[in-house]
Amino acid sequence: MNIQIIGTKKCNDTRKAERFFKERRIPFHFKDLTIKGLSKSELENIKRVIDVEDLIDREGKQFKKRNLEFMIFNIEEEILDDPLLLKTPIVRNGRKVTVGFQPETWKEWIKNE
Repeated sequence: MNIQIIGTKKCNDTRKAERFFKERRIPFHFKDLTIKGLSKSELENIKRVIDVEDLIDREGKQFKKRNLEFMIFNIEEEILDDPLLLKTPIVRNGRKVTVGFQPETWKEWIKNE
């Protein structure tokens, strides 16, 4: 398994995802969105599995802070410019991707390894 967790240290669901993999002794790489956002190619790979509409956190502080609810915008450009707009955690396992805390899906990944 090649697990990558994309999120922020302050996000509860991201911390729960880290704990899920730590408890099962599955190594993972953590990418902190407060330090570095997604590259265009990373976003493209994620978009192959998850619709870009499902990636943006319309309920999040950052979305409201930037008043995006009242604007017409290109979601991809906004996500690349401001990675804190993403729903977290984004968990990748090769070509498989989940958004949010989804332990049942991750258990399937482990079972099928």
